Amino acid sequence: MNTKTAGKRAAATKDIRIGVSPNMAQILNDLRASLLVSTYDAGALMALRAIGDKLQLQAKRVDRAMGIAADRNRLAFGTRHRIVEMSNMPVLGQHVASRIHGTPVPDACYVPLNTHVTGEIDIHEMAWAGDELWFVNTRFSCLCTRDPLHSFVPRWRPRFVAKMRADDRCHLNGLAIHGGRPAYVTAFAATDEPEGWRPHKSSGGIVLDVASGEVVAGGLSMPHSPRVYRDELWVQESGRGAMGRVDRATGKVDTVVTLPGFTRGLDFAGDYAFVGLSKVRESKSFGGTPLTDQIDVDQRFCGVQVIDLKSGRTEGFLQFESGVDEVFAVQVLPEIRFPAFLEDNDPLIGAAYLLSPHALAMMD
Repeated sequence: MNTKTAGKRAAATKDIRIGVSPNMAQILNDLRASLLVSTYDAGALMALRAIGDKLQLQAKRVDRAMGIAADRNRLAFGTRHRIVEMSNMPVLGQHVASRIHGTPVPDACYVPLNTHVTGEIDIHEMAWAGDELWFVNTRFSCLCTRDPLHSFVPRWRPRFVAKMRADDRCHLNGLAIHGGRPAYVTAFAATDEPEGWRPHKSSGGIVLDVASGEVVAGGLSMPHSPRVYRDELWVQESGRGAMGRVDRATGKVDTVVTLPGFTRGLDFAGDYAFVGLSKVRESKSFGGTPLTDQIDVDQRFCGVQVIDLKSGRTEGFLQFESGVDEVFAVQVLPEIRFPAFLEDNDPLIGAAYLLSPHALAMMD
């Protein structure tokens, strides 16, 4: 990455400042897309959207923002104790734009709809599989869905975890959906002891096949964010600052790029990978990994880098210059160029009704 290109800067909120490469807005414009990013250390869910050749950020303050699951019609994200669901009501876009002169009309306007209390489960990645919202319950070492009468519904756990306990046995964290079902997960180690992953975090990480329960790849350094894109399985090795393809037949990981940050958060669009990077702190969770041993703190990058999948080169970037040190989730919103969030206390919510087709027919 050429750090000299970080010339365009904008004050995104009072506390968060960003720097972007000159072509970052053009990349999103060419893809006809926008970008969602969550950060738990700064407590924000952020929408990055292009206006001409500039990049603008809207931040929604959240208590420990974690996993994101979003599409054109719905948006869900995890917090410290809850899952928040929002619904897209684009008809409100004109009202949102009228508040600030010169602001484009949002082509998606996500409105708070439901809040589900999970308790403090250290929720990590989440994703829609059809109409079901799946999420990684890291504290209890399992994959879950939700229902209205329970904090969470355990649906799957690794074979090596004998019983469900609230003690983060393997640091289950990443989730890939493929073929309309949970397909792959990542964990820091195959252990069945309370926080047993910690001594093995540098090289004990695994990718698991959900259907079979078998290990697809092992010997990884703090793997995160498994994804299936163009029928290839991708994974990040956060402890090395790397992203690569997994050969599902041999378990070998072909590293495509190594970057100066803790790689966590991943999505794809066109020929690009959008890779989240964090500075990470020296602690019992992150210390003693190849990344922290080899790259000084002041040289680590926090933000999102756009990687060309063919060459492995960084084609653009968004960097958090202040206010954010750790990125968790990164998600591209295709065909949505200027999304907006409504806050829980926004007056527009009082006049916003999301109704089924059947209910709408009763109003004709």
